[in-house]
Amino acid sequence: MLEAARELLVERGYDELTMDAVAERAGVHRTTVYRRWRDVGGLLADVLDAAGGDDWRPPDTGTLEGDLVAVNAEVEAALAAEPVTASLIAASFRSQEAAAALRRFWEERYARCAVVVERAVRRGECPEGTCARRVLVAATAPVYQQLVLVRGGVDPGLGRQVARGVALGAADGVFVTGADGGGG
Repeated sequence: MLEAARELLVERGYDELTMDAVAERAGVHRTTVYRRWRDVGGLLADVLDAAGGDDWRPPDTGTLEGDLVAVNAEVEAALAAEPVTASLIAASFRSQEAAAALRRFWEERYARCAVVVERAVRRGECPEGTCARRVLVAATAPVYQQLVLVRGGVDPGLGRQVARGVALGAADGVFVTGADGGGG
């Protein structure tokens, strides 16, 4: 049923995603869907929660810049090939349950990716106290902006360019928390 919901969300958008349509696409009786989820928001929350249940780990290229370039390449590939991501993000603005699930998804992804910065600190590429989340947000946000918000398509040099700038900033201590009163 979750796959049916994903497909319909991409095909029709949030406004036309109904429990009855999900039941029909999944080949089950509508009461089966209603018994499990009380509304579309709950169904989409489960779609998002299922997306976080994979075993993905960030790549280890040997440098912070390389790791960030690789993460950005994976983000670009996923967003370009999987239109459901943008649809789920848009739906999260319409459903509190989907929004909460999206926050859980991002928290889990940032936690998994923290190792990228931890490795960089161990290698001496950036100072102790470098905030992994801020590094990751700074490195990936322009890619999401380009593909999800602007819907401008893949910009071949953007992920690499941003990764280089963020790695240089991290080396310079730009993302160290506490020194400027900032938090983690």
